[in-house]
Amino acid sequence: MRSTEVTIGRTFLVVFDHGDNFFLALQEFCRSNSVKQGFIPSFIAGFSEVSIVGTCEKLENPAAPVWSRVQLTNVEAYGGGTLAYDPDHDTIRPHIHVAVGLKEHSATGHTSHLLDASVQFLTEMMLIEVTSPDLRRLPRPDLFDVPLLRFDRQVDRA
Repeated sequence: MRSTEVTIGRTFLVVFDHGDNFFLALQEFCRSNSVKQGFIPSFIAGFSEVSIVGTCEKLENPAAPVWSRVQLTNVEAYGGGTLAYDPDHDTIRPHIHVAVGLKEHSATGHTSHLLDASVQFLTEMMLIEVTSPDLRRLPRPDLFDVPLLRFDRQVDRA
């Protein structure tokens, strides 16, 4: 377990518009407001299309991460996550999870890592900037190269 005290910066209410690509709009918001890192305590959303991590196939190694995606349409979503900064590409690296319900299937639910989404009607999000320490997402070769959140000054690459 790792922990650190963080210094909080600005707090934003971000409203995405109908038809927005969720991740492109989030990147644009961060760029135009100079937000490089933070956390999203929660958001509510309607998505016309969404891709989340998942599979219907038997896993060869249940301990390994799943990299495939499931596409869903016409969902309501509740989510949250973190934003780390990638200085090599001067961009944010979001890590967001959602619980989604399929509206036309009795709100049948799915929960996983959000990969892509198109806003349907609305997305309303609270976003809290972290000004320090630096948050980075670095792959761990010993854990299937899963990019994990780091905030220490000396970064392990083990």
